[in-house]
Amino acid sequence: MNAIFKKVVENFVCGNCGNKITGSGLTNHCTKCLWSKHVDIEPGDRRANCYGMMKPFDLEIVANKYVITHKCEICGKRKKNKISKFDEYEAVVALSESLKKIES
Repeated sequence: MNAIFKKVVENFVCGNCGNKITGSGLTNHCTKCLWSKHVDIEPGDRRANCYGMMKPFDLEIVANKYVITHKCEICGKRKKNKISKFDEYEAVVALSESLKKIES
């Protein structure tokens, strides 16, 4: 199945930390805690019926950009999302540090 991106501009309240997010149509996770919510099958389609919270599970560099892998706490689905320029730097560093501890 080809991923067809559908831009949807939505504001939301993070289900993990309660932060109020102003959406841009590209917003797919909380800028404060980096958690997401399982709402899409394909990017922007809002057809998923799981609605589980998606924990930031991994962090990698792809084509010189940081990419978070989120894992749904209900169904286990994994999705990759680019770091946003609006994401709190401290949250990205904390995720990176927590992964280093796991690897040790």
